[in-house]
Amino acid sequence: MAGQSAETWTLLRRIAHQQPVGADGRSLQGSNPNTVSRSITEIIRHPDYSSTTFQNDIALLMLSSPVSFNNYIAPVCVAAASSSFYSGTNTWVTGWGNTGSGVLPAPQTLQEVQVPIVGNRQCKCNYGASTITDNMVCAGLPEGGKDSCQGDSGGPLVIKQNDRWIQAGIVSFGEGCAQPNYPGVYTRVSQYQTWINTQITSNQPGFIAFTSTGTDSDLSVSCSGLQVVFTYSPRSFSLILQLWFVDVPD
Repeated sequence: MAGQSAETWTLLRRIAHQQPVGADGRSLQGSNPNTVSRSITEIIRHPDYSSTTFQNDIALLMLSSPVSFNNYIAPVCVAAASSSFYSGTNTWVTGWGNTGSGVLPAPQTLQEVQVPIVGNRQCKCNYGASTITDNMVCAGLPEGGKDSCQGDSGGPLVIKQNDRWIQAGIVSFGEGCAQPNYPGVYTRVSQYQTWINTQITSNQPGFIAFTSTGTDSDLSVSCSGLQVVFTYSPRSFSLILQLWFVDVPD
């Protein structure tokens, strides 16, 4: 989002072995003077969303009233259609979901994790060519250990470019949490610039192109036999709409 306030729409739609972000309005327990709450007055789900393939796993939420930016609430730009995310590019994910597969209860303090982009060619070798599409982006470590997890669905995957934070992905699904060779899979926000603009007629989000530098190592990836995964899960337990504004590490 961009502008003077988060007046209308925000994007919707896992973080294992994470670390707490900190205080200042990031805890779900007790009261905090920095907390701002708004109800949702309208939800626009993508008409072609598939609960089977998790294709088009994105929705827009309309807030009941503007939210003013301050030291604890800051805007994030949206990745433009021309963005490029090369393999190895560092990203950050935040959420209140589980800290590992089957680890309960979920933390009450906002968690963060840094994970690198995994190119789509490599991700297709991991999950199968029919599972990963151009509308998705993957992030994680080949050895596992860091990931988003159940309960984080809908959270943002962001990238920093100069002094701007850009939302590149939305937590969607994965095979367990933080397993080797199974990175988290996110909705590739840049694929939806046109759709978002057709739904929001005023105060449109600020779209910024993220440009990776160097050479994308994913272009040289090949696999003799694509691995097929028969079971994978969304990273939410139920359709709970979560909205938060956070600062992430420099």
